[in-house]
Amino acid sequence: MKLMVVESPNKIKKLESILGGDWKVMASVGHIRDLPRNDLGIEQPGFTLNYEFIPPATFQGRTFPGGEERVARIRKEMRNADMVYLATDPDREGEAIAWHLKEALGLDESEYLRVTFGSITSSAIRKSLDEARKIDYDLVRAQEARRALDRMYGYLVSPLLSDMLGMSLSAGRVQSPAVRLVVDQERRIKAFKKTNHFGAVVLFDGEKWQAEWNTKPFTTEASPY
Repeated sequence: MKLMVVESPNKIKKLESILGGDWKVMASVGHIRDLPRNDLGIEQPGFTLNYEFIPPATFQGRTFPGGEERVARIRKEMRNADMVYLATDPDREGEAIAWHLKEALGLDESEYLRVTFGSITSSAIRKSLDEARKIDYDLVRAQEARRALDRMYGYLVSPLLSDMLGMSLSAGRVQSPAVRLVVDQERRIKAFKKTNHFGAVVLFDGEKWQAEWNTKPFTTEASPY
């Protein structure tokens, strides 16, 4: 038996119909581990991230299983599997979830394969299996860097911001300010206009010394020469 782990349980039925009877498909239901809720969770100076299983959640009187319980269910089925296919989403979040699953399930490098697909069709699934690979740790580290920045802003900057303004505020995620910086820089690039300017270098005393006249500080768009 081959075991495939995806993020969404809504994908299970269709995937099993495509893969056939020799396959079992299960869902991680998104992230299974994260930084602790009540602690920074980042050791300095090495910036090591300390993860823990996501706890169970209760919503409208219904309790949803936490990460440890979800991993236990997958591990139970894994005992009968010849190979585990980690088929979480094809982005850095999905890559990180695949890595967390690998670590939590105790999978050796020879016991898993990483597959990604953008649609649930027979051709897309078969293509992903043909192109199966190992976890891309560059993508995992990219997600970890984003998560660490989120946490440091939330835990280190938010309290300072609240104290300065006298109200409870959150510094929030870093994506919006980062996008603003990129947009502002792109606008400056597009607004830039090339200007030609000329200077002069004069040599004196048989080229023993020279003087340079740099005109660039005196040029403007209206008078570039």
